[in-house]
Amino acid sequence: MTFKTVSRCVELSEIEKNDFNLNISRYVSAAKPEEVIDLVEVNRALAESESDIKKFTDEHNAYLKELGVDLLKSP
Repeated sequence: MTFKTVSRCVELSEIEKNDFNLNISRYVSAAKPEEVIDLVEVNRALAESESDIKKFTDEHNAYLKELGVDLLKSP
């Protein structure tokens, strides 16, 4: 049985190669793999959000203008 971050069976040759050092970190890694981020998708979502913000700010400013109130600055 193997638990990737806890234990694994190793050959004696691997132990010998590590100068018989039985430190666990030489044989297993407790590090979690990094999350892969889809930068194209993140950039698309950001552009969409910025477009939505501009659209809603313009719409909101139309109401403010009718009320005679100072308009919000457009992003």
